[in-house]
Amino acid sequence: MSRDYANKKPSPKKRQSSRGKKAQPKPASRYLSTFVIILLVAGFGYFLWFISGSSDDAVEQSTPAVKTETKPKAQPVKKDPNALPPKPTEEWTYLEELQNKSIDIEVPEDALKSQGPYQMQCASFRRQDQAEEMKAMIAFQGLEAQVHATKGTTGTWHKVVLGPFESKRAAERTRHKLQRAGVNGCQIWLWQY
Repeated sequence: MSRDYANKKPSPKKRQSSRGKKAQPKPASRYLSTFVIILLVAGFGYFLWFISGSSDDAVEQSTPAVKTETKPKAQPVKKDPNALPPKPTEEWTYLEELQNKSIDIEVPEDALKSQGPYQMQCASFRRQDQAEEMKAMIAFQGLEAQVHATKGTTGTWHKVVLGPFESKRAAERTRHKLQRAGVNGCQIWLWQY
């Protein structure tokens, strides 16, 4: 036997009880609760008033009476707002001492000689096409590079080399230009070819 709960109508007894009025609070209890709240607020206010006056009395009782002498305030000196402070005096004594001194430096003879032209190697590749690609990147920066093939114990290597440079400073300048273009890792050596 199956029951149909969706279409079932509530019994008349239940309908009446659900429609019944809610119990209204009695007016006397409403006034009583309002009176209690007002009484609590007033008691709290009296408590705050009572302790605020007692704290000043407690401080006065705990600290001994100390006589303080008041000094008259010094009158500020009036200055001209446009006046500048006095110029400081300069006393430089080491300048006269240094003008009469000289320094002798010993430099080895081989340091004075030019060690020769410099070269810069930017990469070394196994495949020639990779070396030519690096050479093209350097050419876009307005510099000329060469690809040298060298045979070693591990096979043939293709080195991308720039130079010769007359001084190491010129080689450094070129290396910085390549670094700004994104070509890093270039090494500067004495010319070997």
